[in-house]
Amino acid sequence: MNQLRLTERFNLSRFIKGEKKVAKSITLTHRRIFILPTKRGLGFVVLIVLLLLIAFVYNNNLAYLLVFLLSSIFFITILHSFKALAGLVLNQGHSQSAFAGESVSFDIVIDNPGKIERFNLQASLDKTVNFTLAAEEKKSIRLYSATDKRGWHEIETVTLSSTYPLGLFRAWSPLRFAAKALVYPKPSAVELPFPEAEGNQAQSLQNKATQKGSDDFYGLKEYQAGDSIKHIHWKAFAKGQGLFSKQYAGDKLTELWLNYDQTPGHNIEERLSQLCRWVIDAEKAGLLYGFTIPDVKLEPNHGKTHYEKCLQALALF
Repeated sequence: MNQLRLTERFNLSRFIKGEKKVAKSITLTHRRIFILPTKRGLGFVVLIVLLLLIAFVYNNNLAYLLVFLLSSIFFITILHSFKALAGLVLNQGHSQSAFAGESVSFDIVIDNPGKIERFNLQASLDKTVNFTLAAEEKKSIRLYSATDKRGWHEIETVTLSSTYPLGLFRAWSPLRFAAKALVYPKPSAVELPFPEAEGNQAQSLQNKATQKGSDDFYGLKEYQAGDSIKHIHWKAFAKGQGLFSKQYAGDKLTELWLNYDQTPGHNIEERLSQLCRWVIDAEKAGLLYGFTIPDVKLEPNHGKTHYEKCLQALALF
């Protein structure tokens, strides 16, 4: 562990935001754990002082005994509060992408290598998660962080704390991990029709199943506006399973091209938002869609990998 200069040790941001970001595991030692009395603890101090004054004024030995007993409990609690966090090992886990305006998730893996149970632990980012660690237990905690724009979203300070055992002290450790998650553009709320295919982009792919005949049943897809009423799978709808359209082997799939230059919008963000909406809708409909933005061109395809490549290109544009 690197040594800290005196000015760094008493830097106020170290007590709130923590030390420099790290990409490796963090072990909680005396350097990373801070302790202060809670409101209950300060009230306990006031009680001890009042009892001490009473003992002094009336020269009462039993009052002195009570003061010394409560004082010993107060100071011993400091040690137990420190032990509630000391020795825990934390590692950054998987981060989950999200759309702008939603919350991305970060997984923090907390390992308790000791043989004592850790009670009343809290991990905080935007919200607080309460948990307990058994002896030699390893647990993954999922924390969420709100987003407001696309691109890389870096995790803020994660605070691990505890008020164990009596709530008189709060021990906490501010931690900074070099973790980040990708935030996609916010999908447009306006559902515009897909762009028309033009020129060489207007290509039709004959379904492989056409060899069996144009009237052979091929599968189901989610109902889209404009689908023939004759193709609606009414039995599934009656069972409450949703609205689906039947696909037949003679149906043709059109290669759809999503082009940034042909996307409506008053600025870059509006165009990216509309492209994001089209990518989501095209993938949901099971279409083959190509994708073009400046410096990035993806050939028509579909599936999770293609879908994520398109969204990643939009996020990093």
